[in-house]
Amino acid sequence: MTPMNYDRWQRVTEWPLIIASAIFLVAYAWQVIADLSGPANVLAETLMWLTWGLFLLDYISNLILIGRERRWRWFYTHWFDLCVVVLPMLRPLRILRLVTLLSVLQRTAGTAIRGRISIYVGSASALLIFVAALAVLDTERGQPGANIETFGDALWWAFVTVTTVGYGDYTPVTELGRFIAVGLMIGGIALLGVVTATLASWIVERVAERDAEQDAATVGHIKSLETQLADMRGLLVEALGKER
Repeated sequence: MTPMNYDRWQRVTEWPLIIASAIFLVAYAWQVIADLSGPANVLAETLMWLTWGLFLLDYISNLILIGRERRWRWFYTHWFDLCVVVLPMLRPLRILRLVTLLSVLQRTAGTAIRGRISIYVGSASALLIFVAALAVLDTERGQPGANIETFGDALWWAFVTVTTVGYGDYTPVTELGRFIAVGLMIGGIALLGVVTATLASWIVERVAERDAEQDAATVGHIKSLETQLADMRGLLVEALGKER
């Protein structure tokens, strides 16, 4: 049997971690939206703890398999993986790895990158709003003075918060709820920045393509003029030769 290394571990655990993320998201959404209690709540909690255990195992295995020489560098450059373990709420973001499979549908390298970013941003936006709505509902529901008591209220709050509209009709009253709001606003601004950068990249590429077409046309015109001049020169030489 071939010994397990870091790269092979990444390939082997890719789909299991995606499935674990989906299970976590479904269990958490079920628990929050249905306001579970009794055996159903125990089942949802068990599923979430099991998925947390898988991500903890993945994180420890990565630290071990990366090798002693690269371990600290990997630790410093993989803060998201640490957050996945420390903050279980971020685990569903692993589902976004699925969008990399869609790159085969793109025709060129440039459009592949841009298309992947567009799909990633759209998926991340929807997932960010959904998870934030679940989190704030889970935090705010039943608290004194809270006005976010249903998933519809939480979803509306998440939409107006991530777009920085902030009507103020629904606001978190707990410290954790406000912390979630801050994270949602920062996430919305970051996603907007990605969209802006992608649009700017597209505009620059279009301008570059147009300049390239104009340059090609100019070169073609110059070559055509050179050909015509050569023909005229030939005719002139031939005419002078006949006169002599």
